[in-house]
Amino acid sequence: MLEKLAIPPNTRFEERNIVASGDVIIGPNSKLSYGVIAKKIIVGERTTIDGDLLGEEIRLDAWCSVTGSVTSKQDAYIGEFVSIGGKLTVYGDLEIGRNVRIKNGFEAKGLITIQDPMPALFFIFLYLMILLRLGRLEEAEKLLEEVEELDTPLIIPENSQIGIDRISTRKDAEIVGSRVLGNVKARDVYAEGSEIFGSLRGRDIVVSNCRIHGAIEGRVVYLVNSSEVFGYIRADRVYMEDGCGVEGRIMGKEGVWIKEKVEIPGREEEVEEEAEEEEELEELQESVEGDDVEVKPEESDEDEKEKVVESNTIKQSEEEANELKEVQAAETKVEEGEDGVGEGEVQKDVS
Repeated sequence: MLEKLAIPPNTRFEERNIVASGDVIIGPNSKLSYGVIAKKIIVGERTTIDGDLLGEEIRLDAWCSVTGSVTSKQDAYIGEFVSIGGKLTVYGDLEIGRNVRIKNGFEAKGLITIQDPMPALFFIFLYLMILLRLGRLEEAEKLLEEVEELDTPLIIPENSQIGIDRISTRKDAEIVGSRVLGNVKARDVYAEGSEIFGSLRGRDIVVSNCRIHGAIEGRVVYLVNSSEVFGYIRADRVYMEDGCGVEGRIMGKEGVWIKEKVEIPGREEEVEEEAEEEEELEELQESVEGDDVEVKPEESDEDEKEKVVESNTIKQSEEEANELKEVQAAETKVEEGEDGVGEGEVQKDVS
């Protein structure tokens, strides 16, 4: 789940807070210079947040530090040795660990349980392993479905830094339909339909229908779908579509290609696979319509036995019908002899 920095649609980076329309998952050992406003907020161990947390449900794992206040509209889970610089307000149940420091006190409307909550990601992994060991596959699938039910989460991998001056991660970054403040540095960067007030740095960088208020530096840069860059581009290779704009210089060590249509590696293969599947389906439909093939249901052994019995009875009835025809033919011959037709042959046989 935490394999990349994923900023989903409708995420806004404001002056002091990150506002997400869905849930937020922050990996361990990360550092945020923002507060967070979202639905569910899950924070990994030893993470520092310089701001407030406001959500419907909040979980802070052990050794986390929040400089501001924490407000949960429903339940909250606070691990041991957590430090909160403001006030803790919980409108549901509160599960809290040992040695938690809260500067301005706390208020909980529901049940308060003092124990050490297990880290969220470790708990999910351990619980899943136990279910698989006991052979409870249905419960394991249900658990995975509940994990997948997170509402378009903002995902921040472990050991990441999110601030106004720098957004840094060792994983890939994907930014879709959002407004982002900060210079993004990641392994590979994919930005679509977003406005980024900062630079982009990585290996392969794809910018589609975006406005970038800063520079782009990478190994290979793709600029497509009327994107605009208010800065320079520096890379080994630069591929740019017609209709895109760059305010500064474009520096490509191996070359700069400006085309009517730029094919992005990886996505081109997906399109080709979909086209091949559609062609195969059309060919199959045409062959079925041309040959008028009738699809017969599979027959069981009992049906075959019944067919064998029916065929035997049909053969017996045919044999009986043939014998009856022969007898009738002989009788007709005898009757014709009595009337004078073939009378000599009949007399010889009698004598």
